[in-house]
Amino acid sequence: MVLTDYTEIRALLTRHGFRFSKSLGQNFLTAAWVPARIAEESGLDADTGVVEIGPGVGCLTAELSARAGKVVAIEMDRALKPVLAETLQGRDNVEVVFGDATKLDLKSLAAEKLAGLRPVVCANLPYNVTTPLLTAILDAGCFASVTVMIQREVARRICAQVGSPDYGAFGLFVQWHCETALLFDVPPSCFVPQPKVTSSVIRLTRRSAPPIAVQSEELLFRVIRAAFNQRRKTLVNALSSQLGYEKSLIEEVLTSCGFDPRVRGEALAIGDFAAVSDKIVYRINGTL
Repeated sequence: MVLTDYTEIRALLTRHGFRFSKSLGQNFLTAAWVPARIAEESGLDADTGVVEIGPGVGCLTAELSARAGKVVAIEMDRALKPVLAETLQGRDNVEVVFGDATKLDLKSLAAEKLAGLRPVVCANLPYNVTTPLLTAILDAGCFASVTVMIQREVARRICAQVGSPDYGAFGLFVQWHCETALLFDVPPSCFVPQPKVTSSVIRLTRRSAPPIAVQSEELLFRVIRAAFNQRRKTLVNALSSQLGYEKSLIEEVLTSCGFDPRVRGEALAIGDFAAVSDKIVYRINGTL
């Protein structure tokens, strides 16, 4: 069975009485080159254990299975249970776990299911839960790399650099934890049903350490989120209104970092935000 052939997919789903769920963001691939290339870009080998989220009918799962030591596919829709039982039959290195990936302990799951293997994530992520899923994956702290297909707009934000209109808080969060690479685009015509947007595949390679040392990582990201929650405001106004600091304190901090007090957050790189958050710590402790 060709798991990207539209005719065969339709017959398969009809046979098992399956209907697409808009609420789950289900779009199944119908272009064989896409799952093959995603799997290839993941850099898998027999020592790799893969967590896949949202296997659908299993076309990417099959490609991963052919390259990795083991694949654990997490599927939320139990209506796909008989479908996957048929399409993945005979693939002894594949285990399907039914549940909500946003609510599972991914670190514990990887430790239990992929013991002795290098854990990675590879998936065609549902668009409606991309941000919470990626956040949960990175917070797990155990995956060497993450290769995922997501909405192109989100992919651009994740990989954006300072000065870009796509530059923002979530991209900085991801880049703090990982080196990012935008790999290739996938048009809507490669799916059934066709989404209204273009998709992109990105690869996130986990850093061995953050790109810069900071006094408080928690404060760093509070500062970043405040800056981009009100990105058209100056950093002085954004931080004072969002975090409750006196404007005079923020002006003093920015000046000591070499910034014009009128600067906006979108003009600061990650190292600049780190300098600002550290200066806030020092200023509160009376050591600025």
